[in-house]
Amino acid sequence: MDHRYERILSLHRLLKSAHYPVPLSRLLSELGCSRATLYRDVAFLRDALGAPIESAGTDQAAFRYELGEGEKFELPGLWLTSDELASLLVLNELISRSGPGVLAGALAPFKARIEALLSHHDSGKALPLERIRVIPWGERKLDQQVFRVVAGAVLERHQLRFRYRARTTNADSHRTVSPQRLTHYRDNWYLDVWDHDREALRSFAVDRIAEAHVLDSAALDVADADLNELLASSYGIFAGKPKAWATIRFSAHAARWVSDEHWHSQQKGEWLSDGRYELKVPYSNSKELLMDVLKYGPDAEVIAPLPLREEMKILLQLALSGYA
Repeated sequence: MDHRYERILSLHRLLKSAHYPVPLSRLLSELGCSRATLYRDVAFLRDALGAPIESAGTDQAAFRYELGEGEKFELPGLWLTSDELASLLVLNELISRSGPGVLAGALAPFKARIEALLSHHDSGKALPLERIRVIPWGERKLDQQVFRVVAGAVLERHQLRFRYRARTTNADSHRTVSPQRLTHYRDNWYLDVWDHDREALRSFAVDRIAEAHVLDSAALDVADADLNELLASSYGIFAGKPKAWATIRFSAHAARWVSDEHWHSQQKGEWLSDGRYELKVPYSNSKELLMDVLKYGPDAEVIAPLPLREEMKILLQLALSGYA
């Protein structure tokens, strides 16, 4: 990569400084490469980086920058190798398979462009993308039109009004909000907002939003520090400042997985002498935390605080009563 970068940089400088078409023989001598390599570099400089290169001479054996265009053209600060372009193509494919579809649709032109650029690279062969699988887990049905409206309001910084049906109460309400950011969490989308009716920060599941429309009023911007303190500091997607730290102890068997998992940005983990693993995370709402701990069954035990331990005990008793 380093040699090719230097070669293309030198090719650009030669064409940029030349007042007349540069003969092929001079380019080959200056760059110290084969004819095939030079033509590949010329194609990359023209097609991938947008350089205004044109052939000249009766036998097309000379190159120059178009008059009037060459003076204005400069190499971009960033350009990508074949491997990097291939990685972008794979990323785009992952997005299209993992949803929501609106993102894949928006990125479709980039995919076509990346494929075109790859065709001009040394490794421009078709990639077996079918060998990469993305299996969503717990993904909820999302109204694509609502997502477009919500995302547009976030990016264009306009207030938003919508109808919302909360899962916890199944009650309808109408909200006027200043959208702050979209969060993709566990295969689902959430909207962080300043709720003008409640005069507080709130987080809404986008799949529960309906009848969304953008207002003319500009959105109120909340500082990132305030957003992070209230919406990202506690465990999971539930908003609010952490009210306590949970201590969960995992068996030696489960520790092989848990010790490598990211539960929270401020989590603390410690291996115990008997091979067990103790994890500490801050939380404000216990619901999601306990759901995550429950999936480990007998391999996990809530140690502290005592109210959280008692809440877990009640959940286990209620679950057991269903099998009586």
